[in-house]
Amino acid sequence: MGNELKESIMKWSRPIEGQDALDELVDQASKAKFVLLGEASHGTSEFYSVRAELSKKLISEHGYRFIAVEGDWPACQAINSYIKDDENKRSPEEALKVFHRWPTWMWANKEIAELVGWLKDYNKTVPNNQKVGFYGLDVYSLWESMDEIVNYLKKINSPDLQAAIDAFSCFEPFNRSNETYAMSAGYLSDGCRSEVVELLASIRKSVRQEKLEPENALSLEVNALVARNAEQYYRLMVMSDAGSWNTRDAHMVETLNSIMNFHGKDAKAIVWEHNTHVGDARATDMQRVGMVNVGQIVREQHGTKDVFICGFGTHHGTVIAADQWGAPVKVMEVPPAQAFSWEDELFQAGDEDKLIIFTDENRKEFIKEIGHRAIGVVYDPRFEQFGNYVPSSISMRYDAFIFISQTNALRPILIDGG
Repeated sequence: MGNELKESIMKWSRPIEGQDALDELVDQASKAKFVLLGEASHGTSEFYSVRAELSKKLISEHGYRFIAVEGDWPACQAINSYIKDDENKRSPEEALKVFHRWPTWMWANKEIAELVGWLKDYNKTVPNNQKVGFYGLDVYSLWESMDEIVNYLKKINSPDLQAAIDAFSCFEPFNRSNETYAMSAGYLSDGCRSEVVELLASIRKSVRQEKLEPENALSLEVNALVARNAEQYYRLMVMSDAGSWNTRDAHMVETLNSIMNFHGKDAKAIVWEHNTHVGDARATDMQRVGMVNVGQIVREQHGTKDVFICGFGTHHGTVIAADQWGAPVKVMEVPPAQAFSWEDELFQAGDEDKLIIFTDENRKEFIKEIGHRAIGVVYDPRFEQFGNYVPSSISMRYDAFIFISQTNALRPILIDGG
């Protein structure tokens, strides 16, 4: 397999030198309504900086309307407001301090600060109805989203306020602890599901009937979605890995579709998430254990022609991560990729950075399932061979792949040691 795959890589890849290769990728990707940009870790500088360059081109040259990321809705909505507000003179680094929940470094970093600054400057050049947005798709912000809902309903003196207070009172005994709620709802009770489901239905009805400012209406609806889906996520977390994973990814797609509806039928979206979310799960061993993901669902809902997925990987370098959940972040060495993995095969075909675009002409040459490295926010390089490689049919999982041979750790904006 090695020689054949190496020959195919050498035949179909092109070195990333200057802007030509990225321009070719942007040209291909821009034909799609959804461009999904992955990453092999949450702590690699080049994954962020290259995605930023691609996103700038898609926005400025092809009219993409927003970037949606693997982040919490309330914090990302604060950044969305910041980049659209000409009067807000804070620095991007100061604005990013809104990301105060661990792992802060995923979005509070210098690479994102540069992109946020660019987005703010770009928005100064276009009319208000064409300003580019920055949104969070993730499901973790249960308590923050409940706070946002109550505060906004108070602000507009909404008749739904008391219903929201009553619904959220169900969560009070858990003292804003996801883990405590998960254990209780997973094993001991039905949790607070009926309350948040009813509240979401009520808020959606109100959004349709009342003349709310559009961006506020979107935020209210998505925060209610978070409350409903986060409740389910935490309830399933202690009982079913596949169930909680599927709830999270389905939520991210539901949120993405809500943002698309807000921007109109002609809108085009850029999504930043880990490879494990954007790379089609049907082309991995995830399918065998009943897991789905964002890439799969978006392709199924919108068709492969309207979805372009680009994966990312590296052979060796450094990364920032933690050795356990909630621990301080630190720079770690990323060892050379495991022999015969996708990353190793790319390196053996030449250690330069390279791009492969998969087409009908070459997909069959990259269809064999082999290991593909994935690094999370918790990482131990000593043991990565036991759990950091996802068997994948690369050309079915992605439409393109960017390989950065040697990468460097992301540069966090340090907040409370995080």
